Amino acid sequence: MAVISTKGRYALRVMVDLGCHDGWVSLGDIAERQQISRKYLEQVMALLTKAGFVDSQRGKGGGYRLSRDPSGYTVGSVLRVAENGPLAPVACLDCSHGMLCERASFCPTLPLWQELGQVMSAFLDSKTLADLLGNGADQTLKGLEGRCTDR
Repeated sequence: MAVISTKGRYALRVMVDLGCHDGWVSLGDIAERQQISRKYLEQVMALLTKAGFVDSQRGKGGGYRLSRDPSGYTVGSVLRVAENGPLAPVACLDCSHGMLCERASFCPTLPLWQELGQVMSAFLDSKTLADLLGNGADQTLKGLEGRCTDR
């Protein structure tokens, strides 16, 4: 079964981290708070910047920030950027290589996996970054105490 990769999970964590802070946030600060290597984080930030999800500014006082309000990002959209394509629950539905599984025309389980993919995408697209930062996430965010200080 295909799963959300480390890159996808890190991208979502970084977006939440940026949503916790006003202004420019340095890569080093994000790396330290999220316990992600700076080198790996550079790759994640490049994807998020290219997609227009974050703005970047070089030099003293620079760093990264969200390019829009947290309500403007769905969890699904962040994961799709990081995963470089659709979120498929199983490898046979991953069309990123240009073709479906060779068994698709006669596979009795394909409709199940397709429906699971639709449910999964609908769920992830129904959640926004604001939801992860907001009141509905109070219990979950207790684990972030001391890390989300600007909001």
